[in-house]
Amino acid sequence: MNINISNTRNPGSRFHAPYELAVSGRTLALAIGLLAWSAQPLANTGNTRQSVVQEQHQGLEQVVTSATRLQSDPLDYIGSISALSEEALALVSHTHVQESLLRVPGVNMNRGEGQEYLPAIRSPVLTGSGACGGFLMAEDGIPLRAAGFCNINELFDAHTEMAQRIEVLRGPGTALYGSNALHGVINVITPDLSRDDSVLGLEAGPYDFGRIKLRTATDLGQASRLGVSLSLTHNDGYRDASGVDQQKLSLRHRYEAEQWNLESGLTATNLEQETAGYISGLDAYKDSALARSNPNPEAYRDSQSLRLWSRLTYQLDEHRSLVVTPYARHTDMDFLMHFLPGSPLEENSQQSVGVQSAYYIAAADDLNIITGIDAEFTQGDLQQTQAEPTQGSAFLQATIPSGKQYDYDVDATMVAPFAQLDWSFANAWMLSLGLRYEWMQYDYSNNMNSGRVSEDGSACGFGGCRYSRPESGTDSFRNWSPKLGLSYAFSDTQMAYMSLARGFRAPQTSELYRLQRSQQVTDLDSEQVDSLELGIKGTIESLQYAVALYAMEKDNYIFRDADFFNVSDGETDHRGVEVEANYRINSAWDVGVSASYSKHTYAYDELLDGINIRDNDVDTAPRHFGSARLGWNFQPGSRVELEWQHVGAYYLDAENLHEYEGHDLLNMRVSWQPASDWKVYARALNLTDRAYAERADYTTFTDERYFPGTPRSFYAGVEFMW
Repeated sequence: MNINISNTRNPGSRFHAPYELAVSGRTLALAIGLLAWSAQPLANTGNTRQSVVQEQHQGLEQVVTSATRLQSDPLDYIGSISALSEEALALVSHTHVQESLLRVPGVNMNRGEGQEYLPAIRSPVLTGSGACGGFLMAEDGIPLRAAGFCNINELFDAHTEMAQRIEVLRGPGTALYGSNALHGVINVITPDLSRDDSVLGLEAGPYDFGRIKLRTATDLGQASRLGVSLSLTHNDGYRDASGVDQQKLSLRHRYEAEQWNLESGLTATNLEQETAGYISGLDAYKDSALARSNPNPEAYRDSQSLRLWSRLTYQLDEHRSLVVTPYARHTDMDFLMHFLPGSPLEENSQQSVGVQSAYYIAAADDLNIITGIDAEFTQGDLQQTQAEPTQGSAFLQATIPSGKQYDYDVDATMVAPFAQLDWSFANAWMLSLGLRYEWMQYDYSNNMNSGRVSEDGSACGFGGCRYSRPESGTDSFRNWSPKLGLSYAFSDTQMAYMSLARGFRAPQTSELYRLQRSQQVTDLDSEQVDSLELGIKGTIESLQYAVALYAMEKDNYIFRDADFFNVSDGETDHRGVEVEANYRINSAWDVGVSASYSKHTYAYDELLDGINIRDNDVDTAPRHFGSARLGWNFQPGSRVELEWQHVGAYYLDAENLHEYEGHDLLNMRVSWQPASDWKVYARALNLTDRAYAERADYTTFTDERYFPGTPRSFYAGVEFMW
């Protein structure tokens, strides 16, 4: 690899706001099966690879930045990485980022209401305690949330609507990524400043959906350039009282000098959302009247975020360069937790400053080294308040009093040195070694009385209070993350690889300090994933492909047990195969496939209703899912695409007693550019008007429950370019 420097609410009513500006034994056992499965002879047809991978439709050199923080060829990365191009994102023109990410193998997000979602990357769809920390979500390489303060819906803070590219790194991240890069990384790249064109887009759709998009850039003189991207969205929502208003602004600035350049970015977002809850009852999503209803018209989520970064790249000489990226972020969110008794209000905020640094050394023609240190300091706070008392369940045998339930501050410090070495040898081989050490410390201050008592210190009855607050204190976590990769180039455009990696995440503050019932203190360890991956990828004439087989073992899985205690003694196994392929039939027609088959199972003993869940499928983990696309480029700049989306059946509970049948959807998208300065586009989603569930779940309190999918919908828009 060469170094390339290149507000007030009316509950129950619709919201109509105006626009506002080392591998363990179990992993080795799984690996043996994968090795036997993948042992296929391949001929050596050439020498060392060169960066010639092309995008499917545009014929442009494809690059990614998530692997090394500098532009690189995805074929150089020993592992699985996918990039959704600007052209693909423009065609999808998603109203929710899930619509685009479903085109990536291994990614299976359950869409919630408004901009909410539950994520999955080489994993089950994760929920509850231990869920949000399993994935690192970033924009321009900067994590959207501070380490230790994740939010499961945090991608709504990224400007995906105007992204130039979305990169998805599947499996544990490289040595350049630390806590939360457990199952994968999603990195949203905002538009660069290299183009002179400006774009204004207007879009309309059902349920009073409307969106305005603007992108422009201008020279400021003396090698300086400024760009801006803006999107304004309004949607009343398919379901009752489920409106969304969202505004996002991104600024990019670049200054270039002879030996160094400075690139800076700012993203500000505002989300005001009314939230629709689950509907309950077996196959309730098939009842159209019930599907449009909202059992929780009072629920809402307001969220604001601001991120600012500046990346200095300095070329010391032809063999060495230094990249330093200081950044600051702020987030603030109010969230009515309608799914809890009493619907308490959560108010949280975080302020962070940090720096990423990397020193790139081309030690020899065949040896490259990256080393650096990342550091971050965060001040966070959380309050949870219940307006009215609530009678507890028969099991709890207590009233949940009104008033404050949690009120705490956390100062978090993270320091992480890392190093990565890439060595090319014997003409076609490459060895990659990486190591990251991360130290995380939380200084927790409880601003209320401690223990299982109400806000005024009184007892809550025979069963005790639902919520418990630990004493103020300090917790620290230390984690090592080794990486080993080996690849072999069969030709300039094809390679096979093997990767061993360990990912980790420290416990999140909400898992350590939001206790329930009689739990007074947690003793949580960092979650850890050991991963083995085998793969082959490249291009053969008109075919671009990638096939990956993986086996992963997760230890210290954090979950809430039957006593409502946060514990970290869970274990799960994950193995699967992913296929990503694009084939150009001729100059006009092409097909694409993204397919996944996986099995995610519990690997520890726990009795639920008398059933030991060991070896059961983890709930909300379909064995197979994916998408296929047939495209026709009927004239330059114009395209029609038919898309099939498939989600297989999955269990709704750990006991594997209740199941969702899965679904198949057809979508069609058209983009037509009759002139160089404007184009029109349209899309029809769920063409067959299939009744389906975006998410299905089961609890002993509600039985089957669902987030219903949207019926057949039509959208249209126009873009003007100058």
